[in-house]
Formats: sequence, structure tokens, C-alpha cells
Amino acid sequence: MCNDLSNIETWVFDLDNTLYPASSSLFPQIDIRMRRFIAERLGLPLDEAFALQKRYYKEFGTTLRGLMMVHAIEPEAFLAYVHDIDCTVLDAAPRLDAALARLEGRKLIFTNGSERHAENVLARLGISRHFDGIFDIRAAAFIPKPQPECYRLMLERHAVDPRGALMVEDIHRNLVPAAAIGMTTLWVREDGHPDSAVLKQDEADLSHVHHITDNLTQWLEGISVSRPAGPTPGSQDRR
Repeated sequence: MCNDLSNIETWVFDLDNTLYPASSSLFPQIDIRMRRFIAERLGLPLDEAFALQKRYYKEFGTTLRGLMMVHAIEPEAFLAYVHDIDCTVLDAAPRLDAALARLEGRKLIFTNGSERHAENVLARLGISRHFDGIFDIRAAAFIPKPQPECYRLMLERHAVDPRGALMVEDIHRNLVPAAAIGMTTLWVREDGHPDSAVLKQDEADLSHVHHITDNLTQWLEGISVSRPAGPTPGSQDRR
């Protein structure tokens, strides 16, 4: 079935477990390093550090936010440690590269991770050329998704009209604020997602999710990206 999204001018993509499969061995490296960081900094056994990591993730949106709020952890030290990973486990994604090339309009990364981590992942996937900007956790003043404030900051920083934007996420709770401000939403749902047990995602109410796929590349390949002929009412030249 072809999804007509010809009104979309800005494509906003989450990074981890969205632009690459959640089943890959990249994010588990980050998960393990978060656990080790907490254990070392707070003097906890690894099992207790793991439990705290996941509790903070669920309660605060990111483990980092919980560590900052409860333990006054310096965020730069955390980000440097947890993103010191091996990105070579990711394969290049030529089909995704081609699918992104077909999309008219700007493409942005909106991540709870760091800009450096995003750059490393995009380079490894071979898709860096498509993205006009990266809005990372620093740009969000360390306020993570799904806190509405960081969505507002992202829209302001990149001059995004939410009514002409689509947001892609692997965690559907992060699409709630996006839908609330008028963005079209796409949930990349994958069985065996590393945080599904923690979040216990309630699929009873998916009113904030406009599209669902288990294969982002295939979904992008199947959408209609043709523009209507001539200017549309209220349109602006964004060149």
C-alpha cells in the first residue's frame, strides 16, 4: 500500500535502533557500558547497576537524566564513556541510502545520544550525506525525549513546521509529543527490541502513531514522494 506523504517537508529520524535494526549488536554495547559506568561511579554490583539503569531510563526518559538529577553525574563523562563503542559491527546500508535520496525536503537526526555518536553511526551506515542537522542531547540541554520541552527546542533550532514534518522512532512513547504538536509519526516496531521489557509498551492506545513498520527501508521505498504541481496555499519557499 502506498502512503502519500507529499506534504512532508522535513523528515526527523531517531538514530539508535531506528536507522539500523534493533537486533544489531551496536546498542547492546552502549547498554553494557552504561551498566559499567554506573557500577564504577556509584560503587554498585553490576546487577544493581543494571536495575538502576533501567529504572532511570523508564522514569526519566534516559539513564543519563536520572543520573544527573539524582546523583549529580557530569553528563560529558557519561556520554564519552558509553559511546566508546565499536561501530564496525554495523554494515553499510545502500538500500536505505537510496531510499533517503528519493525523499524531497530536509532530513534531521533527533537523538537522545551525542552528536559525535550520531556522526559515527551515520558514517558507518553510509548515509551521512542526507542529513542537514543533528539535534542531540546537548542541544536539548540534556532534556530527553519524550519530554515536550526538547521537541520545542528542536523545532526552534531547525525552524521546523511540525505540520509538514514526519518523525520516525523505535519507541512509540517518544511519538506522543510529536503527534501532539502536529507532526506525522512513524513507529519502527521490531520484535525483540532491547528495551521492550523495560518499557512494557502499551499498544492498546496507539492514537499518536500514524504509521507502523517493521522495516524502515522497505517502508521508505514504498511511499509516494511526488509533489503536487504548482504552489500550495500557504506554502513558503524554504530554499
